[in-house]
Amino acid sequence: MNPVIEVKDVTKKFKDATVLDHVSLTVEEGNICGLTGSNGSGKTVLMKVICGFVFPDAGSVSVRGKRIGKDCDFPENVGIIIETPNFSPFLSGFSNLKSLASIRKKIDDDKVRRTMEVVGLDPASKKWVSKYSLGMRQRLGIAQAIMEDQDLLILDEPMNGLDKQGAADVRELLLRMKGEGKTILLASHNAQDIEILCDRVYEVDGGKVTETAHMA
Repeated sequence: MNPVIEVKDVTKKFKDATVLDHVSLTVEEGNICGLTGSNGSGKTVLMKVICGFVFPDAGSVSVRGKRIGKDCDFPENVGIIIETPNFSPFLSGFSNLKSLASIRKKIDDDKVRRTMEVVGLDPASKKWVSKYSLGMRQRLGIAQAIMEDQDLLILDEPMNGLDKQGAADVRELLLRMKGEGKTILLASHNAQDIEILCDRVYEVDGGKVTETAHMA
């Protein structure tokens, strides 16, 4: 397996608090890698460092062999959900995704519609996102993350706000995407998500990262 993400000895502090403490991990191509840990353990900050949204104080992050902050500012071809997805509240879900798709011009309106249908949303609905439930908003976030056929997904609590069937649908979707060769880094509080989905699992606790399982 080829490493897609390599985190080497990364440390990140905010004032006097050490949020990531000499963290190292590897995510291999075609795998789903899980991050577990309590709120405030450092999972989200680690994902932000990998995405180039936050720079580490020490150590390095490479994605597909390119060092973040040196060879590139942000990794390419990555679908991301970190914290609650932000959308324009007074536009429909389709209008939001169409607007985002227009930035890179990689996909057309039909692809946006098909992606919404894949995650269980109606692309013809005129309902404003401000009227969406938390689960619908989360589905829209997943659609945003996958709509341009990204080969690497970094997903922070993607099942947040979903009911039991919705979570099962997303798990099925992620396994299908893994079968297509996608690489996924997933943070979840749900032990069932981790058990069903992940080839490799790391626990984040007090800024330290420990590999807890390697099921593949």
